[in-house]
Amino acid sequence: MLQHFDPSKGSAYKGSPDKDYGTPARLSETLVTLDIDGVQITVPEGTSVMRAAALHDINIPKLCASDNLEAFGSCRLCAVQIEGRRGYPASCTTPAEAGMKITTQNGKLARLRRNIMELYISDHPLDCLTCPANGDCELQDMAGAVGLRDVRYGFEGENHLDAKTDSSNPYFSFDASKCIVCSRCVRACEEVQGTFALTIEGRGFDSKVAAGQGGDFMSSDCVSCGACVQACPTSTLMEKSVIDAGQPEHSIVTTCAYCGVGCSFKAEMKGDQVIRMVPYKGGDANHGHSCVKGRFAFGYATHADRIKHPMIRDSIDQPWREVSWEEAIGFAARRLKETQAKYGRESIGGITSSRCTNEETYLVQKLVRAGFRNNNTDTCARVCHSPTGFGLKATLGESAGTQTFDSVMQSDVIIVIGANPTDAHPVFGSLMRRRLREGAELIVADPRRIDLLKTPHLKDAQHLPLRPGTNVALINALAHVIMDEGLEDTDFIASRCDDKGYQAWRAFISDARHSPEQMEAVTGVSAEAVRRAARTYATAPNGAIYYGLGVTEHSQGSTMVMGIANLALATGNIGREGVGVNPLRGQNNVQGSCDMGSFPHELPGYQHVSDDAARARFEQVWGVTLDDEPGLRIPNMFDSAIAGTFKALYVQGEDIAQSDPNTHHVESALKSLDCLIVQDIFLNETAKFAHVLLPGSSFLEKNGTFTNAERRINRVRKVMPAVAGKEDWEVTQDLANALGYPMNYAHPSEIMDEIASLTPTFTGVSYDKLDQLGSIQWPCNDEHPDGMPTMHVEDFPIGRGQFAITEYVATEERTNRRFPLLLTTGRILSQYNVGAQTRRTDNQIWHDEDVLEVHPSDAELRGIRDGDWLGISSRAGQTVLRARISERMLPGVVYTTFHHPGSGANVITTDSSDWATNCPEYKVTAVQVEKVSQPSEWQQNFRSFEKLQHKLLKGDAATLANGNGAG
Repeated sequence: MLQHFDPSKGSAYKGSPDKDYGTPARLSETLVTLDIDGVQITVPEGTSVMRAAALHDINIPKLCASDNLEAFGSCRLCAVQIEGRRGYPASCTTPAEAGMKITTQNGKLARLRRNIMELYISDHPLDCLTCPANGDCELQDMAGAVGLRDVRYGFEGENHLDAKTDSSNPYFSFDASKCIVCSRCVRACEEVQGTFALTIEGRGFDSKVAAGQGGDFMSSDCVSCGACVQACPTSTLMEKSVIDAGQPEHSIVTTCAYCGVGCSFKAEMKGDQVIRMVPYKGGDANHGHSCVKGRFAFGYATHADRIKHPMIRDSIDQPWREVSWEEAIGFAARRLKETQAKYGRESIGGITSSRCTNEETYLVQKLVRAGFRNNNTDTCARVCHSPTGFGLKATLGESAGTQTFDSVMQSDVIIVIGANPTDAHPVFGSLMRRRLREGAELIVADPRRIDLLKTPHLKDAQHLPLRPGTNVALINALAHVIMDEGLEDTDFIASRCDDKGYQAWRAFISDARHSPEQMEAVTGVSAEAVRRAARTYATAPNGAIYYGLGVTEHSQGSTMVMGIANLALATGNIGREGVGVNPLRGQNNVQGSCDMGSFPHELPGYQHVSDDAARARFEQVWGVTLDDEPGLRIPNMFDSAIAGTFKALYVQGEDIAQSDPNTHHVESALKSLDCLIVQDIFLNETAKFAHVLLPGSSFLEKNGTFTNAERRINRVRKVMPAVAGKEDWEVTQDLANALGYPMNYAHPSEIMDEIASLTPTFTGVSYDKLDQLGSIQWPCNDEHPDGMPTMHVEDFPIGRGQFAITEYVATEERTNRRFPLLLTTGRILSQYNVGAQTRRTDNQIWHDEDVLEVHPSDAELRGIRDGDWLGISSRAGQTVLRARISERMLPGVVYTTFHHPGSGANVITTDSSDWATNCPEYKVTAVQVEKVSQPSEWQQNFRSFEKLQHKLLKGDAATLANGNGAG
């Protein structure tokens, strides 16, 4: 029998994602054929004997081996017999060779394996019936597989049965008495996660797994990604949810609803209760890895704070009235109609969500355009990655990243600009770290030292600590060096780029005013460091650029994105593996919310509303005449609300009161609305200003799709009933019908079919195809029926690459005597965005408040000590945060996160924004810092208002208890 290898499927069989093949797949075009137990098997060169056998369902016993880890060969349970060789080599560490003749089962091997298992069991508790891993324990399975029936050694003498359990981590425990020292957890921490938090202490019988320097898990460098728990073959490392609730009995594959990586997970269930989330090996974005949020922080979905019933009220100082879905939808529709009748068609609008599915986002913008009859639709991408859409569309012709995440494994030089992958995109951060350990060079342009710079075994790292607001000056200086020293890729430019645009850009960028020496005073980065970084990137075989909100959230965000594209075009780092321009999207569906037409000037698929042909296609399917003028952006909505011309807003799944800049301005706008409809899973900061509160559904309660930062469309599958009885798309559909615009979808798959019929890049996308392929990277159409992993391989959607003139214009937000420091912001690993989800989980243990990081020299000047309360004042407002002394930033720069609403980080950010897209300049705020003893006025008002709104939320519950409830 011959097992064939199909090169068209890749360089190695992937195998089933539900089976562990013992060792990783190998990529090779050279194939070898060997004989295993009389079966002829052909595999790529370099494949282990264990994997070759497993691919043909010849399963060799194993304990220390796992196919997400390199072979280790410590347990010896996988020994085999090879004709012509002495002894019994481990099949996991033995590569398959042509002509090998291997025996995996005979009497000698059986005795050897039983003897090995006897030794393991002699120092292991025999409490299988009460063990939380009972039924899901590899040690138990292997004892059965080798036929072990008796242990001759007993439990006398030295053993580890009384070793203590470490329960310090909120999500898992470490029971050392059950550890077999297979090292899988240690290797997973090193190879998969890249944290190196675990080690093996001692030798021989005294060997044991240790977290850090002999402390517990919580005091170590462990980041709670769960890789060690997943790797453990016994119950040594075990989720506390499994210990408490027992083993799950079925699983459903879905997609994480946190960051833009888009990890696939198996939701392991007992009935409709989620027992644990296990990263799915078949997920093309994460390959079976996870972070603390996706792996463990899912408890918010069943938190007591969930809004479970629709509620309405006439004004924000009244108690909420719990009503039926019908009454709430009717109330909302009536208020919207009355508002338009009184103030005109343009007086209402909607904001879509980057946390909801593509289908739900599509329906909201459709409701606005077809139901409200205007284009007043926008999304939170306005305040994060709208410059990406503008800048990449102008230069490369498509508003999205160019590569797969896996592409980084082909990179020789990695530039990270204004991003913190290990905190904000941790699974991709781990993959990047793996490549760095393999020898890729790293260049980080950031005002703050990020953890990526501390990657263990990093070959080389260059940090360009630029001043906040000087990104464009830096990118121009890098490009100047490349042109000045003749490091450009002339062949690529000649064959792929517009010559007229290139010549104009070349003349512009070659001007001496862009030189590193001239820009040094502006950026604060030495000319020598800039020249070195430019040479490193330009001369590398493959150079990749990854950037985040530290690029886009500036007054020159769009200019900087174009500058990054210029750099890639000039060096030919576009159109193949290992290169590219890669925006790291913040939320789970930022890419999708943009794709689905959430912006006021674009229909789904980035088709401009003024395009008659595109608009006609939508009009035919939607059955209405569409407005050909762009609508209001979010900042315009706020300004118009305060001016009295914009009076009603429907917000699905976004917390604009916390996440948007200049909180005083936002709150004033929300108070000016006659009708604010909020659809969310909690009473968030925006909902406190609402008149209608419609319960939302978490990702566990719905079907749909998310699109991640690499354009990958992934299925979201419902694993439990919607807490309030409706999925988000059903609520939007009900509101449309109540307004008199008919929507009659039976399932989100029908919405996707409509999206595919109207969006050129989604033409070939369907739920059937997604189920068949696992995921799809758009464009997916007749030309690319299975999607396009790497963009711009042969050409650009606009024909040739367009170089853009990127003049540096200093931000208006500058320091002076009154505001001598620059504040910049970012994210932290344990929390997510506005924190509404993660703050309702045990992730709070790691980050229970936002703090202000201050450089020691700035602290000394002001007499500040670690832990002091600091008043932070800007031109927009004041807030108070606790001090943390840190050398991560340069003197003159302070830093904070924005995960806790009471911190008021956006009270002090200004309404300065990107010139092209109105993306706020979160990353540059001039501030003063001084010691204080009480909260700011805004914080005091916030706490009073929060207390009032929670009383109003509970007010109707008290009324209902007395039998006087309405609706």
